[in-house]
Amino acid sequence: MTYDFTTILDRAGHDALAVDAIGAEGSAYPEPEDGFDAIPMWVADMNFPVAPAITRAIEERLRYPTFGYFQPSDAYYRSIIDWHRDRKGVVDLLPEHIGYENGVLGGVVSTLRTCAAPGDPVLVHSPTYVGFTHSLEDNGFKIVHSPLVRDEAGVWRMDFEDMERRLERERIHVAIFCSPHDPCGRVWERWEVERAMEVYARHDCVVISDEIWSDIVRPGVTHVPTQSVSEDARARTVALYAPSKTFNLAGLIGSYHVIYDEGLRDRVTSRGRKTHYNSMNVLSQHALIGAYSREGRAWADELNQVIAGNVDWACDFIAERLPGVSVYRPQGTYMLFLDCSEWCERSGRSIGELLDAGHRVGVFWQDGRAFNGPAHIRMNLALPLSRVQEAFARLAEHVF
Repeated sequence: MTYDFTTILDRAGHDALAVDAIGAEGSAYPEPEDGFDAIPMWVADMNFPVAPAITRAIEERLRYPTFGYFQPSDAYYRSIIDWHRDRKGVVDLLPEHIGYENGVLGGVVSTLRTCAAPGDPVLVHSPTYVGFTHSLEDNGFKIVHSPLVRDEAGVWRMDFEDMERRLERERIHVAIFCSPHDPCGRVWERWEVERAMEVYARHDCVVISDEIWSDIVRPGVTHVPTQSVSEDARARTVALYAPSKTFNLAGLIGSYHVIYDEGLRDRVTSRGRKTHYNSMNVLSQHALIGAYSREGRAWADELNQVIAGNVDWACDFIAERLPGVSVYRPQGTYMLFLDCSEWCERSGRSIGELLDAGHRVGVFWQDGRAFNGPAHIRMNLALPLSRVQEAFARLAEHVF
């Protein structure tokens, strides 16, 4: 490996919610028992040093000592266009199709408020990313879940007939589509995206496609941009992207939308501008340019190899050492979604008791019930492999 994915960072006191929330007043994450240090595996950020190209780009900008008002540069748009062409196969993206968003969830809310009114139903798949739940509930929308199902091979699949029934019965005209899916880790195949978009088109749904995870996929797996599957999908979709998941830049804030249809774009952009808060940080602009550089691409390729290795090690360990726990080997994201239903039933212990037992030995994982997983736990594997191995060793010895 050219880049550093093995150093164990001490993030305490360095603006890291994943660590600083542990033991904080009112936190769901208490201090571990004596003899155990904290291994953060809950919030979806990474415990790796950032790509050197990013820090270098920020340092170069810091050498010029003014930070006044600015407009996004040509280099910013060119970086996004080149990234999407070379990494996603998108050949027709233009600067006017790209718009800044303070965050992907901000773009979700702007689109929801553009295309629906409080009280209107919105279709989402379940398990559901907790950020979607909060965004919908906080803004008064009615959540309608279409459950994903696991097939005979354990692969998460969309239930297209269920989607159709719910869209028709509830007269739904806005849907959130998560691609790749968080928390399940599915990278949808082209035929799946095509069929989903055909269902949405029959019910005249605007589709909000969250593709923030689209750059974190297993080697050999291909992410299919939602807007690429048909002309209709291109026109009805608001796609949301960010370098934050791929390059661990959430603290710098900086996402963007891709909207091809001019009318839809004007409406969504207008809604975002009316807040007067939807404006870019100059350092986040330079961070994106550094991330999407040639060196940033090489770093991201190595990251995907590291994450795939961590996933394989963890899933093999679970299969061999944790009977009663089921997990789908994710094709994308760096999250696991453990199904502990059988283990809880066998042991007579609740999922809450299981979560607490992990916390006591310093394994800070996330309650899957917030994602509509009744006996599930979400785990972040974007850590050095040695820390992943230590966490699972503790779970095997002290928890399961």
